Amino acid sequence: MDASNLIPDAAEPIALFRQWFEEAKRAEPGLAESMSLATATHDGKPSLRMVLLKDVNAQGFVFYTNANSRKGDEIAANPAAALCFHWKSLRRQVRVEGTFKQVSDAEADAYWASRPRESQVAGWASDQSHSLPSRAHLQDRVTEFEARFAGKPVPRPAQWTGFRLTPQVIEFWHDVPNRLHDRLVFHASGNGWRTERLYP
Repeated sequence: MDASNLIPDAAEPIALFRQWFEEAKRAEPGLAESMSLATATHDGKPSLRMVLLKDVNAQGFVFYTNANSRKGDEIAANPAAALCFHWKSLRRQVRVEGTFKQVSDAEADAYWASRPRESQVAGWASDQSHSLPSRAHLQDRVTEFEARFAGKPVPRPAQWTGFRLTPQVIEFWHDVPNRLHDRLVFHASGNGWRTERLYP
């Protein structure tokens, strides 16, 4: 077995994730931050979609959305969720399980200010996940908000915010020939992490 295909032992998963993430950004420009997000209703009915990772640190993994969207509604009803990153070119996958909390207004404001103006206007125009009469109606709303905020900054809508997943389990998976894949799992334990390896 090629030792280069084995995940090194580590005491802290966020540092390992950030190392893999930086390698993925070089290998898959513009795609490394893509992650599948699984949420569920209060009674456990699941849904899944792709979103973009916008921050990761010791506190968790952050993405931004309209809190009135389907995923926002599901997070409000059931904060337990899961993420999955798959970097095909590196033959690696990371799965994260935990619970969501909304980021602070200051964090949401700072990220909103970094977005292109066109995306800010779109954030006002889109009633995300709700029924849309027609594409023309959406364009009319874009035109409406472009006029409303002409010549001035576009403020953050109250419903547009971020969510941080506090990880309880993080699994690193690396492809190894002959289906002898390497799997290293971190379980949150007190103020640290407990690790174990899993059979492929």
